[in-house]
Amino acid sequence: MRFRRTPRSEPYRETSHKRAAFLRKQRLEREALPLFAEAIAHGQHGVNEEMARRTVWWGEAERARRAQRAAGWRRARARLFALEADLRGTICALWRACPYPADPSYLADLLHQIAVGRVDPHRPPWIFHAPTQARTTPNPASFAEAFRQIGQRTVGGGPKTAGANERLFCGNLGSGILFLTSRVRLIEPNESFYTSSNHRLRDSHVGRSGHWVDIEVRGPCSDADLARIRRLAEGDDTRPVVVRRIDPLAGLPAR
Repeated sequence: MRFRRTPRSEPYRETSHKRAAFLRKQRLEREALPLFAEAIAHGQHGVNEEMARRTVWWGEAERARRAQRAAGWRRARARLFALEADLRGTICALWRACPYPADPSYLADLLHQIAVGRVDPHRPPWIFHAPTQARTTPNPASFAEAFRQIGQRTVGGGPKTAGANERLFCGNLGSGILFLTSRVRLIEPNESFYTSSNHRLRDSHVGRSGHWVDIEVRGPCSDADLARIRRLAEGDDTRPVVVRRIDPLAGLPAR
């Protein structure tokens, strides 16, 4: 910690400039009231007496300033060490690197600013912190622009067959991050996803009854965003699309 003692100052130094300044001050006092100049001069003391008085006063004032500064350090440190250990360590590191002078009044003010919430000890105002903003796509033109695929797995399948792909997407339309799970489902449940391995599922005609795309949405999603996701998905796929909001805690459709 920067708990610096007050450096000992030099004794009062008498100079010709100080003597001349004192004599000028006395002269101006007499000239200000010329009718009472003699009475004013009678009450004034000599320059040697003034220099001796200043020498004594200087030492007394320095001792008083040192005592006041030491008392300020004691009060500030008592307030600092009354805090929790973790917060105290953070503030100590902050005080070492802060631009404030090593003065008890500045430490006391810093502790007060932290106590009232004006200064965050983890994000001090004298250090630049780049604003963190989520990457959003408020007005996407396509599904691929709004959501990025982050995972994929095959559901079903067998030897020399290709099952239905389940894809995981993420994106942010402005209200928060969304996770989308896209699955292809058969309109006729008795049909099968099995098809020739050289055919992609999207380009093939699986079964006689066809299939549709089921998209589950997890995250803060309004009705308007839900409709937008469906519109974007239908623009990228000719199959029927159903978009459902899912409760992330229960894994069931939100009521």
